[in-house]
Amino acid sequence: MRTLVALILGSLSILAEDSDQVKRLQQAATAFSEIMEAPDKGIPLDLIERSRCIVIVPGLKKGAFVFGAQYGKGFLSCRTRTGDWSAPGSVRVEGGSFGFQAGGLASDVILLVMNERGADKLLSSQFTLGGQTEFAAGPIGRSATAQTDALMRAEILSWSRARGVFAGLSLQGGTLRQDLDDNEELYGKRLQNRAIVTEGVAAPPAAEPLLKLLRAYPFRKPA
Repeated sequence: MRTLVALILGSLSILAEDSDQVKRLQQAATAFSEIMEAPDKGIPLDLIERSRCIVIVPGLKKGAFVFGAQYGKGFLSCRTRTGDWSAPGSVRVEGGSFGFQAGGLASDVILLVMNERGADKLLSSQFTLGGQTEFAAGPIGRSATAQTDALMRAEILSWSRARGVFAGLSLQGGTLRQDLDDNEELYGKRLQNRAIVTEGVAAPPAAEPLLKLLRAYPFRKPA
């Protein structure tokens, strides 16, 4: 697995394009690979394999004291009918609070959408995190066998990594919306995220390193 990650991340350096979207795709791939390579402290493998969608927001910004604002851009990918990961759609997170916080801080944020209902909400134009969904901080470790009933009911699980610390995140009150401008930059036209996921849109070359990492976790139906 380490060799695969090294090869994939190495290929990022030879991408000819240098747009903000290409850089963000590189950051998303790097954040995901580093989190999953952390021994015994990453996202449980069985949760990724059972998830319907993933959202990766590298370097999400937050600030203020106790009650804060947040803003970041990233990508989603969802399972296709064959169980493979779709081409990425662009998203942005705005508003809300992370709970206790002090000063400005940038975090890598990962969300896993665990069922079709959650995926349908994710692919809408926008929705409120923790408002329209069953939302929970994700567990840490390579196995999710110790999940509680509340965790099993969650539509979306969330994690963040800041200053080298990776933990489950109780993300509440923010909005997650599709970013049509960024999709236009990636695909040459203003595609809706739902169309990217459901209509078999081909991924741009810059997305392949991230998708190769995700394909290491094929879909597994819940028991």
